[in-house]
Amino acid sequence: MGDAMIKFYYNTAPNPMKVALCLEEMGLAYEPVPIDNRKGEQHSAAYRMINPNAKLPSIIDGDAVVFDSNAILLYLGEKTGQFMPAATDKARGEMLSWLMFVASGIGPYSGQAVHFKNVAPEPKEYALNRYVFEAERHWGILDTHLAARPFMLGDTYSIVDMAVWGWSRLLTFVLGAEAATTYANVTRHLEVVSARPAAVRAMALKDRHTFKAEMDEAARLAMFPHLGTKVI
Repeated sequence: MGDAMIKFYYNTAPNPMKVALCLEEMGLAYEPVPIDNRKGEQHSAAYRMINPNAKLPSIIDGDAVVFDSNAILLYLGEKTGQFMPAATDKARGEMLSWLMFVASGIGPYSGQAVHFKNVAPEPKEYALNRYVFEAERHWGILDTHLAARPFMLGDTYSIVDMAVWGWSRLLTFVLGAEAATTYANVTRHLEVVSARPAAVRAMALKDRHTFKAEMDEAARLAMFPHLGTKVI
């Protein structure tokens, strides 16, 4: 871990934004490097040397390269000692469980629900029903959990809350306008985190660079290369 400014490869999707929030909360010096998925920049040879999965976000911190948003949150939390739980097995177990719940459940199912609603060709009824059902189930678990505590790990704001915030910002886009009231505890949590000065600064990143807005055929193929592959 070097002392150089962290390079933060990002766009404004949920996973990069949770890292933007983390960097701002921790007061770390970083250089935001925009990667425009709709222009296919994530597939460049240079970026694949950083992240072989061609996804966002990634960071370079001295000689350390970290990709996957939840790995980055954990790396930065352990590096700085900020926004981490108490140094007990019980607290660490709870933190890891909920952080990976977001990584393996909230993110993938919410993302696939949006994909099948807006991108996938017909027929898609079975896949859409499956992913929407699972997204609703996972958000319901979070909502129940947050009913009994202000933050994901209790009374103290942590990297797990940052992970949730990345996705909860798009809750109504994923599940419809009624989700704001259906998942009232998630909405309350979203409002509390969004009001933090670091969250306001993180959201301002969208004004620093212009990303391609059009979802034309080139953008579709850049973001979803399988659409250009014949399905047998």
